[in-house]
Amino acid sequence: MSAVEEVLAAAAKIVEDFGNHRTTDYFSGFASTATFVFYTHTERLNSRAEYEELWASWEKDDGFRVHGCRSRDQRVQILGDSGAVFTHYVESDVEFGGEVATIRERETIVFESHDGSWIAVHEHLSPDNGE
Repeated sequence: MSAVEEVLAAAAKIVEDFGNHRTTDYFSGFASTATFVFYTHTERLNSRAEYEELWASWEKDDGFRVHGCRSRDQRVQILGDSGAVFTHYVESDVEFGGEVATIRERETIVFESHDGSWIAVHEHLSPDNGE
């Protein structure tokens, strides 16, 4: 399998785990030191643990649940021997406060090759306004 195919497979697993609300599996796709920038959150999250804590608060306080996730227009850029940037458009069905809504976003995930596999080290989400 080529590096591009490996990154696409790693990204597809993250999307699938997110879309099926498989929290443990979803977070295992990210390095413990991964950082996260979400337009819906005021501060950068500086570790996977910070994101897990935020996710747990959404579940507890807002009834957060993911009901589905679809990815399109995936692109991978390989950076040297150990880095890759994955970009795509993502559409997610999420529940907050008992109501399910579909959100459309642009996402960038930076991957690093480590011990023969690709792990996400940064995620950035932006709204997709369809423009």
